[in-house]
Amino acid sequence: MKLSENTLDLIETLRGSGQSFCIATIVRTKDATSAKPGAKAVVTEDGELHGFLGGGCVTGAVRKEAIAALETQQPKLIRVRPKEEVVAPVDKDGTTLHKSSCPSGGTVEIFLEPMKARRRLIVLGSSPIAKTLVSIAGAIGYQTIAGAPGEASEVLDEADARYADLSEAAAQAGPGDALILSTQGRRDREALRAALQSRAGYIGMVASRRKFGALAEEFSADPDLAPRLADVRAPAGLDIKAVEPEEIALSIMGEIIALRRAGQFGNKAPETGAAGKKKVARQ
Repeated sequence: MKLSENTLDLIETLRGSGQSFCIATIVRTKDATSAKPGAKAVVTEDGELHGFLGGGCVTGAVRKEAIAALETQQPKLIRVRPKEEVVAPVDKDGTTLHKSSCPSGGTVEIFLEPMKARRRLIVLGSSPIAKTLVSIAGAIGYQTIAGAPGEASEVLDEADARYADLSEAAAQAGPGDALILSTQGRRDREALRAALQSRAGYIGMVASRRKFGALAEEFSADPDLAPRLADVRAPAGLDIKAVEPEEIALSIMGEIIALRRAGQFGNKAPETGAAGKKKVARQ
């Protein structure tokens, strides 16, 4: 397989993995350069560069600027040229300049395109609330992953991915993802254990405080799981006096969005909840 094909395959893999990354493409070269226009590489969030854009004179600048582009989520054109030709950090046309000490003396222009991770919602359970959550989240651009045992998984046909094993579904969650337990009496303990073992930034459970408290008690002695109990929001959702499954699902998505926008994703909310009002206990 050609290097360019490997890079394209990696882009597709990253798009489905919930990770942000930056695509770097050489758009123009002048004089002698080892990589030519059209060459692509990918820079992941950890600063690793995958692909070939030239020697260290180029890749160092690409890594630095790609990380910055990921933070700002703004595309950018950079120019790497011989150090003796660089007298300012920005060229006359506004392009950011980087010095090159390579003996070849060539100039390379690279376009950096940050690709933000698609937000993901993992739903455990096949209740009416779970089904509605998948529908709402999908409609506003989330990638939806459903975990529902056996035939119940057919209820969640709209999900982008489905797992019959609750643990396997929960394991897909990363720090930037939300995970909701809506099992409501069907394999609650198994679902909660899977959620506590996950890396989800938000964990919410459709349950009353009393019910969650009883379930949590069973895991409180486990040193690996007990610390995560404080991260679970139960009952999940903003206090909008929701009663119907559709309303409860809407309140949960509202809470997820509110926390994300406030920069509190993954942090435990105050006792009064994200809306500043006492939450309504839900069975």
